[in-house]
Amino acid sequence: MGLFDAIKVRKAITLHNKGDLKAAQAAYAELYDAQVMDPSYLLPYTVLLLREGGDEEAEKVKEILKKVQKFPGINPQQRTEIHVNYACANYKLGHLEDAVKLLEASHQRRPCGSVYQTLGYLYVEAGDSEKGIPFLEEALEYDDEDPITLDNLGQMYYRVLNDPEKALPYFQKAIEQKDNQIDTLYFLSRYDLEAGDKAAAKEKLEKALGGRFSPLNYVKKETLQKELEELG
Repeated sequence: MGLFDAIKVRKAITLHNKGDLKAAQAAYAELYDAQVMDPSYLLPYTVLLLREGGDEEAEKVKEILKKVQKFPGINPQQRTEIHVNYACANYKLGHLEDAVKLLEASHQRRPCGSVYQTLGYLYVEAGDSEKGIPFLEEALEYDDEDPITLDNLGQMYYRVLNDPEKALPYFQKAIEQKDNQIDTLYFLSRYDLEAGDKAAAKEKLEKALGGRFSPLNYVKKETLQKELEELG
């Protein structure tokens, strides 16, 4: 990679870090179309594609990551990020089983927070409490304050095991750690609605709607918008 390309890569990453996601994604796309191959921008590019795009973008993520994994000098952290993003692309395309298998193998090689978070959620989506509960408890031992792991445990009990009472403490602790976590706010609003407190539920839903959605959010933006309209 030449000096001029290196400067363009740094500028694109700076745009991303400043939150100018549209400009960053355009800059990343330009670099990729010009066949500038550098993991430092390609990995964050795949994150934006997963967040902002549909099936076509998910397929492009897989295309990019297949190239990135062959680069010399990929470090263990980058390799884990490749696995997580590839699994997310598979999940987005409806290949849940493939996503789970990939991250189970990655976890065996190198346990880390991002795999605990992502694979934990995929176990919830798969409805697999037999594997999911021990894994999520292990994840909680790894980091007992991780809001995503706490939310995953809440969802496992709420959605899969139909035990809202056991789920509630996990959602409560998750929101203490991250007060704008979209799914946690959504599920806590379920308890408000059950208690007849529409105002509290609406407040949580509005806050959730202002969050930044990802492929691993259970609740979709459209769902929140529709429910808020119904609540008035």
